[in-house]
Amino acid sequence: MSVQEEELGRIKVSPSVIASLAAEAVKECYGVVGMSRRNLLDELAGSLQRGARRGIDVTIGDQGVIVDVFVVVEYGIRITEVANSVMRRVYFTLTSKAGVPVAAVNVHVQELRVGDDAARKSS
Repeated sequence: MSVQEEELGRIKVSPSVIASLAAEAVKECYGVVGMSRRNLLDELAGSLQRGARRGIDVTIGDQGVIVDVFVVVEYGIRITEVANSVMRRVYFTLTSKAGVPVAAVNVHVQELRVGDDAARKSS
């Protein structure tokens, strides 16, 4: 849990809230067509946990939160630009909406998805 001390008391932001905010930020990024899990075991365990947090892992560290984002990127779009966009948007969203310090945003591109247009061009 991310905790901030204020003059009137403490503000605690749970990892699930941080994950939900990060997931909403990722959905707005051009080139991201879906979220993914880290591996098959996470996929099976995650079937019990649905919703906005799929594909987001949050770790609370000494220097701030560390967010790992597992995404599916559209084929044909520059992966590094999509990943940088995800990093910037998640960082901005968490610092501006939740006020939590962000130590790192790690983007893991798990898959490329070929859309109908890309499939037709390669045929």
